[in-house]
Amino acid sequence: MHCPYCKNEDTKVLDSRVADDGGSIRRRRSCSACDRRFSTVEKMQLTVLKRSGATEPFNRDKAIAGVRKACKGRPVTDAQLACLGQDVEDALRLSGQAEFDANEVGLAILAPLRALDEVAYLRFASVYRAFDSVEAFEDEIAMLRLERATDGPSETSAQSG
Repeated sequence: MHCPYCKNEDTKVLDSRVADDGGSIRRRRSCSACDRRFSTVEKMQLTVLKRSGATEPFNRDKAIAGVRKACKGRPVTDAQLACLGQDVEDALRLSGQAEFDANEVGLAILAPLRALDEVAYLRFASVYRAFDSVEAFEDEIAMLRLERATDGPSETSAQSG
């Protein structure tokens, strides 16, 4: 680690603490050349294993871009998409793994997207799960209706009745 003050390469770790519920490590360091102290935060680099076999760093913006297409024309704000992206990244980090299949990233997106907007969820799921028939859509809609019925009346059904 280079000292941010004098750029010396010889620094010593004085203290290490787990931060962000285990998602990062905060280190207090001292420079042996200028004797100044500074802190660093180290985060685990999440990587995504693509279907092609290549790996690339997890990119929250790339995940949000795919969801944004599903949300086109829906009442979903950029702030809500940013929160969804953060939720997905947090869920991946909390798993304790460093590498994920692209499929696992998609699965991590589905639940928060369903809570955000059911139509956008259906659009995303239809591509992600490769629905190949009307029946596949109907099955997914039936599952959403069943879940809604077991959760009790929603605001939407209360307003329409």
